[in-house]
Amino acid sequence: MITSPLTLSPRPIDPSVDHGIQAIVAGASNAETCNTDLAAGPWSFDARPGYGPGSSMGDVIPTGAPRQGELPEYYRTAREDELHDRISAAKAALGDRVVVLGHFYQREEVVRHADYVGDSFQLAEAAKAHPEAEAIVFCGVHFMAETADLLSRPEQSVILPNLAAGCSMADMASIDEVEECWEQLGEIYGDLGSPDAEGLLPVIPVTYMNSSAAIKGFVGRHGGIVCTSSNAHTVLEWAFARGRRVLFFPDQHLGRNTAKAMGVTLDRMPMWNPRRPLGGNDEASLRDARVILWHGFCSVHRRFTVEQIAQARAENPGVRVIVHPECPMPVVDAADEAGSTEYIRRAIDGATEPTVFAVGTEINLVQRLAAQYPQHRIFCLDPVVCPCSTMYRIHPGYLAWVLDDLYAGRTPNRIRVSDDVAVPARGALERMLAARP
Repeated sequence: MITSPLTLSPRPIDPSVDHGIQAIVAGASNAETCNTDLAAGPWSFDARPGYGPGSSMGDVIPTGAPRQGELPEYYRTAREDELHDRISAAKAALGDRVVVLGHFYQREEVVRHADYVGDSFQLAEAAKAHPEAEAIVFCGVHFMAETADLLSRPEQSVILPNLAAGCSMADMASIDEVEECWEQLGEIYGDLGSPDAEGLLPVIPVTYMNSSAAIKGFVGRHGGIVCTSSNAHTVLEWAFARGRRVLFFPDQHLGRNTAKAMGVTLDRMPMWNPRRPLGGNDEASLRDARVILWHGFCSVHRRFTVEQIAQARAENPGVRVIVHPECPMPVVDAADEAGSTEYIRRAIDGATEPTVFAVGTEINLVQRLAAQYPQHRIFCLDPVVCPCSTMYRIHPGYLAWVLDDLYAGRTPNRIRVSDDVAVPARGALERMLAARP
C-alpha cells in the first residue's frame, strides 16, 4: 500500500456536491465548476432536448428521448430541509411497500434516503431481491430503471423520478446501429449462429450494463451477456469460452482496459465506428480480431487525464491513484489501480493507515467518500467540479413528488419494457448475475 508521509487528522467534510456548486456560484468558493447552471433545479432544463448542464458538447441526444413533465410548484420551491422531511414522512408512511435504490453517483441529498446504495451490479441484485415491494423507486438513470423492471416481478412498478435522466453512453449504441453491425459481421464470418469444429461461435455480443433494454434484448437473442465494471473480466472469460471473438459495446474504454489486462493485444482490438462501412476497418483486421470495440465512451470518465495524475503525484508524494476502468487506457495505465465504483469504495475502506487518495470517478462518490473517511485525504483527480449531468437530474424534489404520488395511490414515471424485448434481455442479465467476479 502507498501511504502519505503526512499524519492526517480527521476533519468534518460536507458530502454535498450541490452545496459546493452553490458556493461557487455565490462567490463563496474559489473552486471551479464546468457549468454554473448546475446550481439551478433540473426542472429548468427538463423540457429542453439534451443531457443537461455539464454534459459534453459532443453528446447529441437522440430524437424522441424521454422528457420529464412539469414538476408541481411546491417541489420546485421547497427548501432542502423541507424536502428531506417530506421524503422521510412519505417513506415512513409507505413502509415496505416501496424500496428506494440509489446509485453511487447520485446527489447526497438523494442518497441519504436510499434503502440501498451501490453500483449498477449491486442495484440490479437489490431490485431482484425485493419481491415484496409494490414499487421500486430507482434513483439513477433510464437504463438502470429498465434493468430493474426486467428483474423485478411483473406486478411491481419501477419508477424513475425524472424521465430526463438518460445516459449519453447508452445512447451511443442504438439498436439499429448494432443490428447493422451484426449483419456486416455476418458477411465476413458467415453464419453467426453456427459454431465451428471446436464448438466456438464466430462472435459473442457483450453489452455493458450502460445500454438500453433493446440492446440487452439483442444480446440475449444472440447468446450474449451483459457486464458491469465489477464483473467485466469474468464476463469476457465467459464469452471467450464460447466464441472466437467478442463484440463489446458501448464503452470502448472498459472493453479495451479489461481485455488488455487479460493479455489481448491492441492490434487485435479494432474499433467499430457505426457511421462507417465495416466500422472503419478492413476484413483482415476484423478476421484477426479478438475484441471488437464500439466507438462509445463515458463523458465523465473521459475528463480524467495523465496530466492530472502527474500533478496529483507532484503535489502529494505517496498519493494512491485509483481510477474507474471507463477512463481512457493511458489514464488507467498511469494510475496505481483501476476498478469499479465498489472497488474504489472498498479500497478506501480497507486502508488501515492515513492515506492520500486521488480518485478518477464521478465527483458525488468522491466527495461522499471524503466525508465518510476523514482519516484520509480523498480528492477528485479533476479539480473542476462537474458531476454526471444526467445522474444530477434526480433532485430530492422529484423523489419527494414520486413518493407522495405513490402514497396517494398514483404511479408516476413508471418504466416498462415490452415482453418481446424483456424475455431475451432477461436471459442476458441472468447470465450476468451468475458471472460473479
